[in-house]
Amino acid sequence: MKDVKPEPATTGIAGLDDVLRGGLPQGRFFLIEGDPGVGKTTLALQFLMEGVRRGERVVYVTLSETRDELEAVVASHGWTLDGIDVFELPPPAAAGDDEHNTLFHPSEIELAETTKGVLALCDRVKPRRVVLDSLSEIRLLAQNALRYRREVLSLKQHFATRDATVLMLDDRSSPTEKERLESIAHGVITLEQLAPLYGAHRRRVRVTKLRGVDFRGGYHDFEIRRGGLRVFPRLVASEHHKRLEHEAVPSGVAGVDAMLHGGLDRGTSTLLIGPAGTGKSSIASLWMSALLARGEKVALYAFDESLGTMLVRSRSLGYPLEQHITGGRLLARQIDPAEIPPGEFADEVREAVEHKGVRCVIVDSLNGYLSAMPDESFLLLQLHELLTFLGQQGVLTMIVVSQTGMVGANMNSPMDVSYLADTVLLLRHFEARGELRKAISVLKKRTGPHENTIRELLLSSRGVNVGEPLQRFQGILTGVPRLEDVGGERGHGP
Repeated sequence: MKDVKPEPATTGIAGLDDVLRGGLPQGRFFLIEGDPGVGKTTLALQFLMEGVRRGERVVYVTLSETRDELEAVVASHGWTLDGIDVFELPPPAAAGDDEHNTLFHPSEIELAETTKGVLALCDRVKPRRVVLDSLSEIRLLAQNALRYRREVLSLKQHFATRDATVLMLDDRSSPTEKERLESIAHGVITLEQLAPLYGAHRRRVRVTKLRGVDFRGGYHDFEIRRGGLRVFPRLVASEHHKRLEHEAVPSGVAGVDAMLHGGLDRGTSTLLIGPAGTGKSSIASLWMSALLARGEKVALYAFDESLGTMLVRSRSLGYPLEQHITGGRLLARQIDPAEIPPGEFADEVREAVEHKGVRCVIVDSLNGYLSAMPDESFLLLQLHELLTFLGQQGVLTMIVVSQTGMVGANMNSPMDVSYLADTVLLLRHFEARGELRKAISVLKKRTGPHENTIRELLLSSRGVNVGEPLQRFQGILTGVPRLEDVGGERGHGP
């Protein structure tokens, strides 16, 4: 008969359990490392509270903080220490008063006595989960690397015979000991905090080692909020497949649908690119309004303009959206690029699609999304995974990109992402009869044929429309086109 593998010890943090493929192997020794303030204590408390929820006996051994300090952390999250046995070092004057019930202060006693006290306390409680906070105190008492390693090995062997899952917290105050500890631990989880030049700091977690588990590698963004850590697992599109049927989604405007030979296809991504003021967001609003009218859910992520401005603009085009927001069909969120990590954004999109039934996602704009990235060299990889995931879920995705410059053919984008999109709609300003007008054309459509013409884009209180192909103009993309003779006569404009 084959041995049944025990269920992993869940951490109480859904995103971290996802990264760990279910949780931590039970009865093992784990190292949680990171600089002070990165969230080690919060993670440890959530791990113990999950044990309490499961009816397990748990112990928090604090060698560096007082119980009052620990209770302050707990209160900040709205938690209590109910069900958690907390053992702390007494003040120096109290050391030795009751050797059977206290841990002695490291500065007053030998390291061996301290270790003996910790083990004796845990033997009486017989916990299934233990947190040792922190190893820096043991390191200070050990005074040399050999003795420090022996003491940690002694702790590991002791708890291994008692089927306890142990988290050792380490503040990485001694980088020279890091590799020695990693070889002892069954698994290593590293927490990091980044400080960008502008905006809120960002935190990320990485599982550097976990024996016998095919964990999700790489960095994963996380945040500390009231209620604990929230981890956003890195999105891997290949893990999310869904059987799809291709279907064209018309905009409801005959001229626009004619340019696309029926509309945009589900499961595809569309890039709306052009300089500011050419109507990119208005085109996105056109499809958004059409889908909402059909009773489908749409998610709009506004990086550049406020939701109030977006609602006013849509209303001026004859597309009132307030009722859809109130009814829950339009999930509109204004995002501050300086405050949200890219991993959180991807996780929010995934949540909207998988659990809220969203069928269309609009990102306005990629420029703002780029600003949210701590390192723009990874933007294409992040965006590629997101677009692939959305495509596999049958979601229609529209991304707005604003180019630098206002008029002319030589305009630059913050990054060339046109090859990632299935469809590209190009919008331009052009001058005619002393007026500034707008033009739209379809540069590509991978899923079918499309018009190769350039049409005038018309925006009014009656909505979005397009004119007939601008056949008498040459050089529209330069911004200052010229009229060509038609049948021997000079044209007079579109």
